[in-house]
Amino acid sequence: MTTEKVCKKNMLFCEYYKQWINIYKEGAIRPVTMNKYNMAYKWLLDLVPNLPICKLDRITYQKLLNDYADKHERQTTMDFHHHLKCAVLDAVDEGLIPRDPTRKAIIKGKQPGTKKIKYLNQYELHKMIDDFNLGSEINTDWLLLLIAKTGMRFSEAIALTPKDFDLSHQVLSISKTWDYKGDGGFLPTKNQSSVRKIPIDWQTVIQFAELIKPLPEGEPIFVKGKIYSSTVNDRLAKHCKKAGVPVISVHGLRHTHASLLLFAGVSIASVARRLGHSNITTTQKTYLHIIQELESKDVDIIMRTMSNLS
Repeated sequence: MTTEKVCKKNMLFCEYYKQWINIYKEGAIRPVTMNKYNMAYKWLLDLVPNLPICKLDRITYQKLLNDYADKHERQTTMDFHHHLKCAVLDAVDEGLIPRDPTRKAIIKGKQPGTKKIKYLNQYELHKMIDDFNLGSEINTDWLLLLIAKTGMRFSEAIALTPKDFDLSHQVLSISKTWDYKGDGGFLPTKNQSSVRKIPIDWQTVIQFAELIKPLPEGEPIFVKGKIYSSTVNDRLAKHCKKAGVPVISVHGLRHTHASLLLFAGVSIASVARRLGHSNITTTQKTYLHIIQELESKDVDIIMRTMSNLS
């Protein structure tokens, strides 16, 4: 065995993982995803700071997952496992670990807390919008209205420039995001499916035609200095409370948009394209409760239709 391999075998697991994400992930994935890998590294420092990689077997790995699961819900533990697994399998390929310790890993986790309401119904949305201050200049309320009407992600909405509005064709082009968690500036979209054109209604066209007219073509229309999602969420929460509707987040406006379309009878495929989901399965999983409710209504329609044939 070479000296280099002996040294690597004696390397701490947390050190190997840090080296692995620097080599394989840095610059290849979006900053927000990179942050998740770095967070997994911090948990390794907390849970197994002195574990040599050569000592990583199935029992040790399962205990690591169990310790993590004591403080996290099952889905979060599953994500942690996925962030570690690729690095561990590479260590197996390098001969640093004799067998795959992640095989048959059991994912545990705390019971999920009470789920907050994620979206508003049409009546509640109207009540909230009635409280918006929609003046003659761009402000946070115009941002909230546009997200509610398009289902855009927050990072996509704040990256919009006047150039992205094709008013004559009533279309909004999504081709980038804004780095609001970092130092600002444009970033690529979440995935290739997120690059899309969203049809917008004539009322929104008329409103934004006037709003963006005096603004620089290539500059983001909603960004004035540093922008924080927490500030926008606080603004939305105030509107919700004042309107007497459940308090939702900005991302909840995206859920609201999708749920209204599904209840209106828009196909899952069309909703998925509008949201920029990479596949319909993502939409189905996210809105399973709504789809099941709609299927119950469909059964009633089917039964009434069939009974009329006799």
